[in-house]
Amino acid sequence: IAHIYCKDVVGIMGENFTFPVQIDRKIVETVWKKNKDKVAEWEEQNKPTYFGPLRNRSVLMENGSLTIVNLEKDDAGTYELVYQDVLVWDYVEDHKLDFVLVVLDSLPEPKISCNTSDDELILNCTANFQGSLNYSWKLSNNPLSYQNHELSIPLENVDITANATCIIKFSQTERSSEISLIQCLP
Repeated sequence: IAHIYCKDVVGIMGENFTFPVQIDRKIVETVWKKNKDKVAEWEEQNKPTYFGPLRNRSVLMENGSLTIVNLEKDDAGTYELVYQDVLVWDYVEDHKLDFVLVVLDSLPEPKISCNTSDDELILNCTANFQGSLNYSWKLSNNPLSYQNHELSIPLENVDITANATCIIKFSQTERSSEISLIQCLP
């Protein structure tokens, strides 16, 4: 068996997770194992077969990728994909890919704090999470989006009727919180 690589991958509880498999040849057989136990198998011309805890929560595609639906903490572990593809003149070759899946808690709701300095209103967005988050801000009176966990607005530009929304994103999941700017002014 040709060992290709091992990749660490991260999913979030409750999300659907697809292993990032990219195979550009025709596959004739696929076997997925989790911690050495078979979880999915597909042979050319047959339907995929599923085993164990992923029996009703996974989808195996013809390109070899496996999707786990509604990720659970127990889905974390080492996954191995062994597949056969056809090279020239019907020569079949075995390949192996390893993935280490880490399952993180679901995304928390971000917390917004605000204070004023001499000439600025400063909004801060925080979220307690194990992964690195993408932060962005939207102001209800401004179509632009600001990519940072902190947002500074000159006091003379503060619209007291506006709301500020902090959006955090990790993988496919987003959470947001909103604050009215008038709450932040002294």
